[in-house]
Amino acid sequence: MNLTLMVVVIITAMALVGIALGIARIISPRTFNRQKGEAYECGIPTRGGSWMQFKAGYYLFAILFLMFDVEAVFLFPWAVTVQDMGVDGLVNVLFFLVILILGLAYAWKKGALEWK
Repeated sequence: MNLTLMVVVIITAMALVGIALGIARIISPRTFNRQKGEAYECGIPTRGGSWMQFKAGYYLFAILFLMFDVEAVFLFPWAVTVQDMGVDGLVNVLFFLVILILGLAYAWKKGALEWK
């Protein structure tokens, strides 16, 4: 990729972002009232302290989602280059999948996937 093409791509990307922001500014509504400036846009004032405990299930569910999201990120490059890697690459990805499946089975057994 030569330098001229790279500069054209960068300038085009910056221009498209600028145009999109400009159009959004032109067509967006410009009304403002006091309730929109509140902490919650619904207009209902909060009661009590804002610090409250969340169940650990929410965090566990998020961690499980991230774990399988990372799995998808790692599997995509492997799928692109699987023909060049041969049997060794297949064995490595199978080992990776076995570890993830064991993690899913453990989470399932512990009830982490149940929404209570």
